[in-house]
Amino acid sequence: MNRKEFLRKGMLGAGAVAGIATATKLSGEPTPIEEHLTGFNHIPPLAPEKMSNIIIHRASSRGHGNYGWLDTHHTFSFSQYYNPERMHFGVLRVLNDDIVTGGQGFGTHPHDNMEIISIPLKGDLEHKDSMGNVQVIRQHDIQVMSAGSGITHSEYNRNKDADVNFLQIWIYPNQKNVQPRYDQLAIDPTKMNNRFQQILSPSKDDDGVWIHQDAWFHMGNFNKGISTDYSLKKQGNGIYIFVLEGEIIASETALGKRDGMGLWNTDSIAIQANTEAQILVMEVPMNRA
Repeated sequence: MNRKEFLRKGMLGAGAVAGIATATKLSGEPTPIEEHLTGFNHIPPLAPEKMSNIIIHRASSRGHGNYGWLDTHHTFSFSQYYNPERMHFGVLRVLNDDIVTGGQGFGTHPHDNMEIISIPLKGDLEHKDSMGNVQVIRQHDIQVMSAGSGITHSEYNRNKDADVNFLQIWIYPNQKNVQPRYDQLAIDPTKMNNRFQQILSPSKDDDGVWIHQDAWFHMGNFNKGISTDYSLKKQGNGIYIFVLEGEIIASETALGKRDGMGLWNTDSIAIQANTEAQILVMEVPMNRA
């Protein structure tokens, strides 16, 4: 699949489950969207005998596509990967683990009404957008783009001789048609030693970048045997844990590299590192505003 087709399928797939009235093709033509595809399927069911507050996504169960220029894994339905049981976790819509070969990338394409977060894990990613931003992000950076009323951008591997690996995360916003904005921030890795460092929040005045949603992201690097807790910032939110490296125990569940686990109806979660581990914790609303 070429880059244009991948982007078109990815954006239309995301738009469908978002329940928006139209999506925009790369050609600019509006396409009707099936409203009935909307569904927050990771909220506990009403039937008490089926009640549960945990969902586990093993790394091996993710959607996978290798297009030569892009090797990608999708935690939630995206592009050619479609699983009706894996549309999103609350307002967390996309969690893509992308590896882009040297000099390749995503050509200019549009977004609207989505908070788009990029976290590089290895290499250098070059960003250009219709607001005039031309920036490079690398490991220990976090980037956010509030697409709002509409924006176009591109993302390329700046290096010709090395891969770039980054997480692409999409969050449904709590406000529509806001003025598009871009921001990026360097994260001090020493602040993540055996503790969770906040890297994203709803507040301009808090640590990390900010978005139009009551969501908080934290990252931490933990030595083997270290135990910690994560406590919710807002009652009613859910927690999605993504293990970047190593092996951990979270809520008495063993998780390995690139495993994900979502929890709701809880105020906190206990986490223990069974090996050296790097962990991303995403706290998100379970219902769209």
